[in-house]
Amino acid sequence: MQFELNGRPFSFDGDAQTPLLWVIRDHAMLCGTKYGCGIGACGACTVHLEGDAVRSCVLPVSAVAGKSIRTIEALSPDGTHPVQRAWVAKDVPQCGYCQSGMVMAAAALLVHTPKPTDAQIDQAITNLCRCATYQRIREAIHVAAEY
Repeated sequence: MQFELNGRPFSFDGDAQTPLLWVIRDHAMLCGTKYGCGIGACGACTVHLEGDAVRSCVLPVSAVAGKSIRTIEALSPDGTHPVQRAWVAKDVPQCGYCQSGMVMAAAALLVHTPKPTDAQIDQAITNLCRCATYQRIREAIHVAAEY
């Protein structure tokens, strides 16, 4: 099956039920998308499917045939995406493990809701952060919305 991965054609001829996460990590060799829980709860594996945030650990690769996927590597290779800049400005990460998924979720939120309220952020960002930097995450999303 074929799909677009970070703006380029990508072909996968393995099992159609393989989770997209493992195709991204093991076949495309992109390691920014993380494995966290394997059940779609934590969000460390968040990528964009046609611009929407999705959990790649529970999404079979067959669901993305003919569609466009974007990973953290393609969000902004030089780190100038507003969410990335805000993450640095607000010193969001501690351990950093969840951050690629968190950044991808925040970027998708801002596309759909350019000036989100705290309540909208809390509703949309369901990713888990073991370091509990949620207050800084919320602040960074507000900063990114101003860029």
